Amino acid sequence: MRAVIAVLICVAAAHAALWGVLERKETAPDFRGLLPSVSYAPFEGSAHPDVDNIPTVEKIRDDLRKLSKLTKAIRLYSSTGGVELVPPIANEFGLKVTVGAWLDKNVDRNEREIAAAVDLAKHNPNVIGIVVGNETLYRDDLKIDELIEYVQRVKRQVNLPVTTGEIWSIWRDEPKLSSSVDFIAAHILPYWNNIPAHAAVDYAMTISKLLRDNFPGKRVVVAEFGWPSQGYNLQLAEPGPFEQASILRDFVTRAESIGLDYNIVEAIDQPWKFFEGGVGPYWGVLNASREPKFSWTGAIVDPDYWKIASIAVLIGILMSLPIFRLVQPTIPQTFVLTVAANGVGAWFATVFAYWNTHYFVFGSALALTLGMILLVPLVLIAMARIEEIATVAFGRRPQRLIDKPLPAPADGKFPKVSIHIPAYFEPPEMLKQTLDAVARLDYPNFECVVIINNTPDPTFWQPIQDHCRTLGERFIFINAEKVIGFKAGALRIAMARTAPDAEIIGIIDADYVVTPNWLKDLVPAFSDPHVGLVQAPQDHRDGNQSLMHYAMNGEYAGFFDIGMVQRNEQNAIIVHGTMCLIRRAAMDMAGGWAGDTICEDTDLGLAIIERGWTTHYTNTRYGFGLLPDTYEAFRKQRHRWAYGGFQIVKKHWRRFLPGASLLSPAQKREFTLGWLNWLGAESIGVVVAILNLIWVPVVSFADIAIPDKILTLPIIASFVVSLVHFVALYRLRVKIKLGQLLGAMIAAMSVQWTVSRAVANGLITEHLPFARTSKGGLSRMSVEFQAFWEAVIGALLLVGAAVLVAFNVKEVREIYIFAGVLVLQSLPFLSAVGIAILENSRANQFGFWKQSAIRAAELIGLRREAMPMVTAPARVSTDTAPNA
Repeated sequence: MRAVIAVLICVAAAHAALWGVLERKETAPDFRGLLPSVSYAPFEGSAHPDVDNIPTVEKIRDDLRKLSKLTKAIRLYSSTGGVELVPPIANEFGLKVTVGAWLDKNVDRNEREIAAAVDLAKHNPNVIGIVVGNETLYRDDLKIDELIEYVQRVKRQVNLPVTTGEIWSIWRDEPKLSSSVDFIAAHILPYWNNIPAHAAVDYAMTISKLLRDNFPGKRVVVAEFGWPSQGYNLQLAEPGPFEQASILRDFVTRAESIGLDYNIVEAIDQPWKFFEGGVGPYWGVLNASREPKFSWTGAIVDPDYWKIASIAVLIGILMSLPIFRLVQPTIPQTFVLTVAANGVGAWFATVFAYWNTHYFVFGSALALTLGMILLVPLVLIAMARIEEIATVAFGRRPQRLIDKPLPAPADGKFPKVSIHIPAYFEPPEMLKQTLDAVARLDYPNFECVVIINNTPDPTFWQPIQDHCRTLGERFIFINAEKVIGFKAGALRIAMARTAPDAEIIGIIDADYVVTPNWLKDLVPAFSDPHVGLVQAPQDHRDGNQSLMHYAMNGEYAGFFDIGMVQRNEQNAIIVHGTMCLIRRAAMDMAGGWAGDTICEDTDLGLAIIERGWTTHYTNTRYGFGLLPDTYEAFRKQRHRWAYGGFQIVKKHWRRFLPGASLLSPAQKREFTLGWLNWLGAESIGVVVAILNLIWVPVVSFADIAIPDKILTLPIIASFVVSLVHFVALYRLRVKIKLGQLLGAMIAAMSVQWTVSRAVANGLITEHLPFARTSKGGLSRMSVEFQAFWEAVIGALLLVGAAVLVAFNVKEVREIYIFAGVLVLQSLPFLSAVGIAILENSRANQFGFWKQSAIRAAELIGLRREAMPMVTAPARVSTDTAPNA
């Protein structure tokens, strides 16, 4: 345990040190004076001024009191809606004011703005100028002659300098405009011109010089200069708090040195400017709480950096504590788990920092909240998978696994086993093979109860009845019609016909051929009176039937060689309805076979565990069945398992409450994480994919609410963890070749939609009918394409990714990441499409690939084509026998 503590401390220290190494510090020229002017809007919150955002006198006074310590003057953009209160209050603090008149296509409003601006100029001695319109030509709200007419009207009514505010290129391109104003008020915003942060100030100085050169004798004012502190990149322009601080300090220092008139945009962040894209709310030198965002002197640092770092390290330590519940964890195992925990801590701290430094309207807050609700279980699932990787790769070898035959009972007594084989419309020849294998069991004390249920056609049950008679009195045949409760109902009937002295019940499916040593090797485990159940894995004997079957068999093997082995360590295995041995007393205590779920085997197994019985698992193959005939059957089987699993969650969750059962905390954790890992991961994956699809047009065409990397990168990380988990554990535990591993991965991904649909069915329905898995070659392949909806969703995800990239003219990195997420999310859906197509193609047959390889080798000269042998015709002798 000391080693574990040492590793935890070392990783936490390294985590803290990494934050120290990555801490960003920038240098910039100091500025200790007052700014000549800043843009000010007295609005706060996320409501647009035109909706309901009227400022109060008290709020304006508080703002201007703070701004008087930062600037000599303020620039306004309108003169109504509460802004008319600003000039007289500014005068209280000695602040000069440049009044603004907002102009747009609303003529009545324009008239009100002009009248209010003129009135403010006449009645407030601290007003030093009027800006008529702001980027009105750039927005194409007015024609140039219309704008000039408004400017001239104002000039005729006041004795102050009058101008209009426009981006610098309009001043350059419209000389008629410059001649109509008293001074040039140019907006130079390098961010919107895609200028990198390091070149922003040089760019502004170059443009201001260009304007001075183009308009000699005319006063040139940089009426807007600034840089956003948050938001998305615009091609090479990167917003950020360090960039804002460095750029503004550099610009102000250089502007002061050459006597350049300027106004900084803006004084205070404006959260209501979300319509200007991701950067709209973040141009202020003060945040929305009216606090400075950076210092004008000294090194530029993040004042909250070490608070965030402390949160990250603390969460990392807290999430590392579950390591102490592990039994004798190794140092490498502890290291991997602790690093993962600290990584999650860093992510949570980053999310907290994002929440603390961004403003949210209802839509963005909802998106972030919903995203976090969906991501938290994904992160927990990823953590559980990392723990399994660490345990399998670096932890102790399994301690409870039955990996060799158990010794025979010392007293030489073999408890009686009653083997139950339920069958429903099963091919008779297949079932005969199963019965023959049971007859060959090397065990002295067993019986076999075969129950054919709800199968009135005698061609299915008559041969089995005859075969049971041939095999002898050990084999009991039951043909039951109108059985209620599906497979569980049939097994209840079998229990009623079981020999009274049978202590152990064995369950096998109708297609399973068991090995002779099945009972001999495993029944001795019941010598321990606490053992209630022993489970052996499923395996299949037709994995080479086709490429699809080959992939499916590999996919099944992972569950039995990885998941079941690990769950067995906590006495928390999942019982599946074949190759299992159950103590009769444990079954009776658990209430026997219940018919209220369609996964009666798993339901019974959990009920046995809840009552304190010990279970054991072996990964030795003692039986070989048949794979589902078709991809449709494979999907139906997975749907049944998932739907039944969800039924079991609804049925048993109360047993997981404190004191409600004999489940240990470790068992509760295994079952909970198992359900979350299977049912939750697949369902959440589909929900997130569909939500992302819905969000594509918003991102592409509305230019707002782009998912930030705190939401998209965890999805990518979860996918990578899942990929590593699958590949690494298969390579360590499952004895299959690399090609089959790839096929197993595709098969596993292909049922994501199926599982999520089953969970949805479980949410809205109580009982679906039991769906038999077609085996033995009796089922016909459906004429319907088996992955229609997967094809639709997968195609939409790819189209969505293409649309995001095509319309990302601003080259926003988050959009590219978002597009990459959509591509990753399409893979499970496309996997289903691929298998559905493969099933109906020649490529599904191994012979096709063998012949293709031969032909390819022949074409490139690696293999010479065998020439046909020509047999010479037999020579007929022309000699004749000599005459006698």
